[in-house]
Amino acid sequence: MNEIHIVPFGAEHVCAVAEMERACFADPWTEDGLREELDNRCARFLTAVDERGIVMGYIGCHTVLDEGYIANVAVAPAFRRRGIARRLVQALLMQSSDLAFVTLEVRASNAPAIALYKSCGFAPVGTRRNFYSHPTEDAVLMTVYTQETSP
Repeated sequence: MNEIHIVPFGAEHVCAVAEMERACFADPWTEDGLREELDNRCARFLTAVDERGIVMGYIGCHTVLDEGYIANVAVAPAFRRRGIARRLVQALLMQSSDLAFVTLEVRASNAPAIALYKSCGFAPVGTRRNFYSHPTEDAVLMTVYTQETSP
């Protein structure tokens, strides 16, 4: 099994992450869109790489004031079921103690992802009807409070 290192997202990761996006999502981010995140002061992106620097997965979060919003979590198909997504979510949350909470959306049919997020402390807080396309599907809105106070 490859050793997993969680590192900041950098220019050297853009092409591999864009390829992963195309493999994982119906509406993938483009290389240009990912490159823009490198200079986005409101972006917190992390990459999981092995000891050779091969990109295994990534997570992207945007912040507004003291709120975080996870835009994507993706693991390359060849590296799934190795705990990489969990490591990425946990690493992001560890770096988010300055935020009051972190929110994400997940396809309602994606039971494994929902279970992962619940195990990392996220709780369902709502539904966004017909949020996804290709195919059309509801999103489950989930939030974790990263500071002592919660609503």
